[in-house]
Amino acid sequence: MKFLKLLLLFVAFQMQAQQGGMWIPSMLKGMNESEMKSLGMKMSAQDIYDANQSSLKDAIIHFNGGCTSEIISPKGLLLTNHHCGYGEIQKHSSVDNDYLQDGFWAKDLASELPNPGMVATLIVSIHDVTTAVLEGVMQLPSEAEKQKRIQENIARVQATFPKEKWQDNRIRVFYEGNQYILFVTETFKDVRLVGAPPSSIGKFGSDTDNWVWPRHTGDFAMFRIYAGKDNKPADYSKDNVPYTPKHFLPISLDGVAEGDFTMVFGFPGRTQEYLPAVAVEQIVNSLNPAKIAIRDAALKVQDGFMRKDQAIKIQYASKYASVANYWKKWIGESQGLKKSNAVQIKKDFEKEFQNRVAKSGKSTEYGNLLANFDKNYKTIDQYALARDYFVETVLRNTELLSVGFRLYQLEQVYKARGEQAFTDRKNNTITSLESFYKDFNAKVDEKVFEQLMALYTKNSPLLPADIKALDIKKTTALVYSKSKLTSYKGAQELLKGDTKTVFKNINKDTGYQLVKKLADNFYNTISPKYDEINLEIAALQRTYMKAQLELFPDGRYFPDANSTLRVTYGQVKGYSPSDAVYYEPVTHLEGVLEKYVPGDYEFDVPAKLIDLINNKDYGQYAENGKMPVCFIATNHTTGGNSGSPAIDANGNLIGLNFDRVWEGTMSDIYYDPAICRNIMVDIRYVLFIVDKFANAKHLIDEMKLVHPKKEVSVSK
Repeated sequence: MKFLKLLLLFVAFQMQAQQGGMWIPSMLKGMNESEMKSLGMKMSAQDIYDANQSSLKDAIIHFNGGCTSEIISPKGLLLTNHHCGYGEIQKHSSVDNDYLQDGFWAKDLASELPNPGMVATLIVSIHDVTTAVLEGVMQLPSEAEKQKRIQENIARVQATFPKEKWQDNRIRVFYEGNQYILFVTETFKDVRLVGAPPSSIGKFGSDTDNWVWPRHTGDFAMFRIYAGKDNKPADYSKDNVPYTPKHFLPISLDGVAEGDFTMVFGFPGRTQEYLPAVAVEQIVNSLNPAKIAIRDAALKVQDGFMRKDQAIKIQYASKYASVANYWKKWIGESQGLKKSNAVQIKKDFEKEFQNRVAKSGKSTEYGNLLANFDKNYKTIDQYALARDYFVETVLRNTELLSVGFRLYQLEQVYKARGEQAFTDRKNNTITSLESFYKDFNAKVDEKVFEQLMALYTKNSPLLPADIKALDIKKTTALVYSKSKLTSYKGAQELLKGDTKTVFKNINKDTGYQLVKKLADNFYNTISPKYDEINLEIAALQRTYMKAQLELFPDGRYFPDANSTLRVTYGQVKGYSPSDAVYYEPVTHLEGVLEKYVPGDYEFDVPAKLIDLINNKDYGQYAENGKMPVCFIATNHTTGGNSGSPAIDANGNLIGLNFDRVWEGTMSDIYYDPAICRNIMVDIRYVLFIVDKFANAKHLIDEMKLVHPKKEVSVSK
């Protein structure tokens, strides 16, 4: 239990520069609360998380499983990023009714647009269940047996932990498997689009400005949670009513200044802060360059078509943005890791780690950890690279191959689970492919295929000789002229009939034949060995985490992000990205006109916004005659924090998190407080666009607007 106490207490509080961290909100009392107050926070830890009373966590929503959103009115009004709602905005768009280009604003509740399949999840309560999950685990001889027992225990605890019938239990792993926490959740299934600015505002700067500061992007959209008449989650119905939350965020009109406390509350996706140096070297030198090259090739093809054809632009807008996002992130990440000297810093830490292992008499337990890391990462390197090539080429960036892989999975379902499972999966596949093909263009995908297969066959290790010897131009022409996977009608034909007929048809298809050959090689040659070595690495990482907590009791150890609710805190602060350059922490609307390029794909500006700027018609949202747009702070964020609220010292909404600076994207692996900054839309810019640009003041009227700085000033 001594070790578990370390987890719960984290570490002794040190009055030093804030060094990042993504903290569990139910465990803020102690060091975190003290540090937050030293940075300017006026709230208590209980104000942030309280399982029994209304608190800030009741306003924080996991948005459709990937982003964060927050409730900003007593009528369930949700605020999130434009890019988080982009797919839904796209689905409601057409050439004649283009909400991506023109924006959308519901004039009343009846005009709000339903989004089938979209969900919004809130956290009811958080519970440490480590003891129950690890029951009977440690005495088992192999890592595979341990993991099997853990999964059995998780299933049992999730099934038996008390909850209401409309709620769910979810257990997540923390500290590399040293701690397990259960979340009681409520998931709402009726989420409707309320409003979104045109992409020229919500996506201003597009890919050029992505991961970049200074930024001038109004990256926001509004949705609304609907519930049954009992205020509980319910499937979509015209009879549902706006959800009444336990808490919604008041909105500050007082803005931010350098040094102000900021807290970002949300669902960060994944970080790897405690990797050994050898793992970071592999990322920088091997894995990231391969993934960057593949996506670079795909993006160039798609961009060429999108610039020439408006219909293709609509089809591919969401997909392009998704592919480009991590392409650029990986570039910045690699550069940041090199610039911050992360590998050498980790190597220096590992020297001290070995010293402490020896001094503590723990050589038997921990002495070979780093050597075993080195051995396993060297062994896994070619398998990890081959895996990334397969995933990026076949599953993510060549659409015909990704559809073919779904058919390949049908075969595997039949072999593993039989006729009925196959039939169910087949019918679901046919249904889902209809929406997929709506945004599929065979001409675009053919060129993507040609470029990516050339990279794949040339550079991926562990490919069979016949794949490496493919004539890519001939293969491309053959697949896209003969395969039925180039259209929804063709895919339907392949899947028509009984099981025997389906298998006969798909195995005659040229596209499927290629996918099957690639997938068979992956699952026979690459995946088993990768999984075997990776399991050993995971076990080493768990022990390494345990050792760090034991041997460095004065360190700062937060659990890696895993899409669970977290608090990260810091201050509004500029930074210096390079010699003789300093970035101020706030941008203004004048910067939009400085970047303005009429008719440009990325930097066009709506005429109405230009008029508002020229007339300085900013209403109550300006500060000293200027309209703030975005600001940066030292909050430690990652993917999943998109849409997270930026909250001030008093618990009011001051901004909307949407990005990080390019120089600091390596914060998923190594947080450097000198250059790691998160980027947020100033909430006053959001309100200005809603009020003055969209003429949707009825939405403003729902919100609670406050002046915390002025109120404090008056009280003094």
